[in-house]
Amino acid sequence: MNTAAILLAAIAVLLAWPVPLVLARAQWPARSPGVALVLWQAIALAGGTSMIGSLLLYGLVPFGNSLPQSIVAVGAGLRTGALPAGASFIHVLALGGAILLGTHLLLNLLATFVRAERQRRHHHTLIALLSDPLHGQPGMRVIDHPAPVAYCLPGAGHSATVLSNGLLSLLDADQVRAVIAHEQAHLVQQHHLVLLAFKSWHSALPWFPIANRAENAVALLVEMLADDHARRVVDDRTLARAIALVGFALAGVATPLTSEADATALAAASASDPDRGRGAAPEHPAHQVTPRVARLVNPIVPLHYTATAGALTVSAVLLTGPAIILFGF
Repeated sequence: MNTAAILLAAIAVLLAWPVPLVLARAQWPARSPGVALVLWQAIALAGGTSMIGSLLLYGLVPFGNSLPQSIVAVGAGLRTGALPAGASFIHVLALGGAILLGTHLLLNLLATFVRAERQRRHHHTLIALLSDPLHGQPGMRVIDHPAPVAYCLPGAGHSATVLSNGLLSLLDADQVRAVIAHEQAHLVQQHHLVLLAFKSWHSALPWFPIANRAENAVALLVEMLADDHARRVVDDRTLARAIALVGFALAGVATPLTSEADATALAAASASDPDRGRGAAPEHPAHQVTPRVARLVNPIVPLHYTATAGALTVSAVLLTGPAIILFGF
């Protein structure tokens, strides 16, 4: 079991720093954001499993040669109050660390989902009181606000897409269609669940820099996935102009983007600098405008099927590998 514990520890270290760092800096996720999102989820799950599993196996070394045998021995030791020969404080500390870490992550995930559901219900109540339905668009609500705002509000059986008067006055009809299609994609594809999972990971380990980077990378990927859905409704230029107009208006651009020509020019300028806006902590929607617009203004070819198959195979190995190591020894 020592070998398995060391192997899982090595995997945990790799998935905690170098692997996500390389993925966060890679250019290919913009070509196939769905594949990249699967890989990010596999990295997060495999990293957590490996981290907990390595501590667990090391702590169980004195109790037996296999995981089931060791768990039975631990139960017997708890009943008798005696530790087996060779058990040290380090082994007990590792075992306690595995239990505490696993419990902390699971409870934090549960708390994050409960808190988010409570906030969504409260938000639904406010929207029902303070908004009006959009004529001819079921499930659409309009709030009286000058800022160009659009967001989706998921819920069990009563999801809504919220637009502001500021957005409707800023964009033309095709651009509004693009925004609506984008927000509906978030609802249909249940992106809020993925975002909540990574938010939970970040809040559980706020001192862990990769958790922050992963949350930001995943947030951008789900926006790109929603953009890809909107591209089926409108052309790329229309979508790019809508993103630029809304994003830079919210950022408080000195020269307002009052025309599609202005938005296109700014989008092209952004696309010419692909590294701009790639900071580790994008706190404003405008920070996501540059990479989203860049892939629309300068269309890129999706990953070849062999590269896609390779990335998905790596994801499958990451998801199953730690479990096989954990239960195979």
